[in-house]
Amino acid sequence: MLSLCKQGFSQCIQRTAVRCLGSVVPEVKLEDFVAKNEPVLEYLKGSSERAELEKALKETASNIEDVPIVIGDKEIRTKDVRYQVMPHNHKKKIAKFYYADTKVVNQAIEVATETQKKWDRTPFSERLKIWDKAANLMAGKYRAKLNAATMLGQAKTVIQAEIDSAAELIDFFRLNAYFVKEATKYQPISENPKVTKNSMRYRGIDGFVAAVSPFNFTAIGGNLAYTPALMGNSVLWKPSDTALLSNWVTFKICLEAGIPPGVVNFVPADGPVFGDAITSSPVLAGINFTGSVPTFARLWKQVGQNIPIYKNFPRLIGECGGKNYHFIHPTADVESVVNGTIRSAFEFCGQKCSACSRMYVPESLWPKVKEGLLAKRSQLKIGDPTDYTSFTSAVIDDKAFKRISSYIEHAKSSPNLEIIGGGKYDDSTGYFIEPTIVQSKDPKDKIMKEEIFGPVLSIYVYPDSQVKQTLDLIGSTTEFALTGAVFAKDEAFLRSAIEDLKMTAGNFYINDKSTGSVVGQQPFGGARMSGTNDKAGGPHYALRWGNPQSVKETFVPLSEIEYPYMRQ
Repeated sequence: MLSLCKQGFSQCIQRTAVRCLGSVVPEVKLEDFVAKNEPVLEYLKGSSERAELEKALKETASNIEDVPIVIGDKEIRTKDVRYQVMPHNHKKKIAKFYYADTKVVNQAIEVATETQKKWDRTPFSERLKIWDKAANLMAGKYRAKLNAATMLGQAKTVIQAEIDSAAELIDFFRLNAYFVKEATKYQPISENPKVTKNSMRYRGIDGFVAAVSPFNFTAIGGNLAYTPALMGNSVLWKPSDTALLSNWVTFKICLEAGIPPGVVNFVPADGPVFGDAITSSPVLAGINFTGSVPTFARLWKQVGQNIPIYKNFPRLIGECGGKNYHFIHPTADVESVVNGTIRSAFEFCGQKCSACSRMYVPESLWPKVKEGLLAKRSQLKIGDPTDYTSFTSAVIDDKAFKRISSYIEHAKSSPNLEIIGGGKYDDSTGYFIEPTIVQSKDPKDKIMKEEIFGPVLSIYVYPDSQVKQTLDLIGSTTEFALTGAVFAKDEAFLRSAIEDLKMTAGNFYINDKSTGSVVGQQPFGGARMSGTNDKAGGPHYALRWGNPQSVKETFVPLSEIEYPYMRQ
């Protein structure tokens, strides 16, 4: 277990080198930061990465990690004890943790606010070195541990964990550092530098940022907490109870990399308790959120009501999910449609903000599409995520199990709906739900409108002559606008569809599935009720957490108050 840094702040941060936990961050030249994605390892039989992962899985499964609240350099354990269990084997505990009460959250606010003033003085060059070291630790020393914690704690298969808790998390650290480096190259125009010089610098925001992260991506937790910190902010990180262990590993890695205590504070808590505490603090600088619409709306409302008490107008960034679509044109390639939809709808049990949840198929292609979907679905193995032959595993917890199964029961009882594949579920050992395909006669049934966040794909079959009318349904059926995909060979249709569907998705795919965005390649986020569309993984996201200051230096004295025309 990594020990927490016990050194003072001034000892952890130095201008020439950053020393923390007895290590020295190696010199990194700014030009070394380039836009390059982390390779995804294959974990083939006999590979070194597979052997390392199996060792980490064994160690993680045999231990119940004791995870404290961490504020500054202090570990806190309250009487409110909770446990994280394996979703696929819910009798098995993997982490013991503690909920912060209002007093503890307020203590974290105080520490973060004081730390921010010191951290903000740390040059960007030094912060970038720390981020580079963190990325290297994630890519090497702790890669297997991150993946093991994600597989066992969030029931992700090997490939889903590798994409998330290894590659994407590393990409967020490396590429956000690259984006910041590139952004700080910009300087305003100085028409006569001998007379005046104009410059721009980025500060943090005085106060604290609250990061509220979800269970479904380990990488999102790292991004929500540490990207504001990169820009000079201090953070209260409320991790998800069901991603607690993987988020804790991320937190410890960042301490080892040299991020000083108090810059990011690890504060598990009950959602409303945490939300009430942060929104009632005058020094709230912002909220970085991924989760449900009702929770984000509640936080936004509380912030709005408390505007008069704040030192700043808090910045609010939120990503709230979607009801993502695949629209199939009569000219689409059926094989691509089938394979893309199966992956998008059922990988990680559809528990991705971008997962395909509704599909529109023309009557002419429906027999082949149906046949293909059912054939592929029947091949999917649902089981333990550590079994390399499993396609997917259990849903995250009992709440998700009840919510998702209620939609399946709705499909069984509605005359407008028919379950054509799957429909079974069992929580006796783990929270297992079969990948389920539902055909709907009504394109506006709730199963076609509401976010399910589980392995349920709803399909509406439309007459070939009603392409335009069916396209119109996409934007009018739901409140979301996160991801969407169209499949077609007709280029004229594709050109018109990209305009007709312009406001229905923040991430739009042509002849590809609606999932799989990569940091730096497809910056992610949606509008409408899907969120504020600030595009995590893109060049502007980090700057949203910066506090730019324009500086003008004048090198000649101002000798008079009159303008020349006044003397004529």
